[in-house]
Amino acid sequence: MSGLTHFDAQGQAHMVDVASKAATHRIAVATGRIEMLPATLAIIQSGTVKKGDVLGIARVAGIMAAKKTSDLIPLCHPLALTRVAIDFELLAAQAGSPDAVVCTARVETVGPTGVEMEALTAVNVALLTVYDMCKAVDRGMTITGVQLCEKHGGKSGSYVKG
Repeated sequence: MSGLTHFDAQGQAHMVDVASKAATHRIAVATGRIEMLPATLAIIQSGTVKKGDVLGIARVAGIMAAKKTSDLIPLCHPLALTRVAIDFELLAAQAGSPDAVVCTARVETVGPTGVEMEALTAVNVALLTVYDMCKAVDRGMTITGVQLCEKHGGKSGSYVKG
């Protein structure tokens, strides 16, 4: 693994210069989950949360977050995203694992730098939105396991979490 790219030779933080990098199709997929009480998952499934369609609003929040990543992460490049897709899977408790909503974000662009941060930001904000919309009935929800699953494009090639 090479050195940290967001520091210059003097150790000062800087935005990486990507001007000489080739524009390629970049893809990143991230995932995470929010664990909750069975009653909370049932409310999400039934669509009876007082604030509205939890997953629909969380999907839009994740998309908006991906688009605003460079406003939140200081050294992140602003990117023209070509695709942001947010998907959810509702999981009933099994084998000691609590009820949960799993969020997966797929983010794409054509450009000189990757979209890993955008995918990770999208997952985090989508899950935070689920928390916000359901906190009146379950303040004990836990966001966990947010991670980059895969990335494609660019000089470093593909990465798929094993």
